[in-house]
Amino acid sequence: MDGRALPGPATPSSTRTVDRALGLLGEVCAEGEITLSECARRAHLPASTALRLLRSLEGSGFVARDADGAFCPGPRLIQLGAAALGRQSLVRLAEPALRRIVAATGESAYLSMAGPGDTAIYVAVVEGTHSIRHTSWVGRAVPLKGLAVGLALSGLTPPEGYVAQRDRMEPDVTAIAAPIRQPGGIGGALSLLGPSHRLDDDVMHAYGRIVRHEADAISEQLGVTGP
Repeated sequence: MDGRALPGPATPSSTRTVDRALGLLGEVCAEGEITLSECARRAHLPASTALRLLRSLEGSGFVARDADGAFCPGPRLIQLGAAALGRQSLVRLAEPALRRIVAATGESAYLSMAGPGDTAIYVAVVEGTHSIRHTSWVGRAVPLKGLAVGLALSGLTPPEGYVAQRDRMEPDVTAIAAPIRQPGGIGGALSLLGPSHRLDDDVMHAYGRIVRHEADAISEQLGVTGP
């Protein structure tokens, strides 16, 4: 022992402050851009409390404000997020597959992982090459229930090995997803999102086979072969 006092346990008030700040940070990240009043409402906090905490987060670089005064993710948060994703072996393995999917289809391709609760989080994207295309949802959490990516992450894939359906969140979008398997379960999902007018049933299933092939190839690299 060097004689220095060890830090004591966190007080309930300090823990509550941290919880509130993290809750606000989560709302900012979920929306990408949010007003003070809306952020406070969603976090169930008085506007004065939310402003005080957001200013503290702003001072640390975790949030920033745009020209209109809305809060958005700050440079420190983006830096930490990028570093965390860079360490994810699945993200590194998936990037070439995402690029091949885009090269073969012209549509935007995503890697998703299971998020907190019953959600999926988009963690990587290669945007499509068409002038009209699905734009990046990286960092966005969506519900698992009823969505193609949710079915793939939940292991509810049909015998074809992929899920293809008209998206329930975006009616004009078609979603195709296939699970990436790793020892012990499903580690993520590859998905393709594109406008439904460009993806009729034949095209949808042809693209489904492409997405499944790439997901299976990543699964093999992780040590899982076969269905």
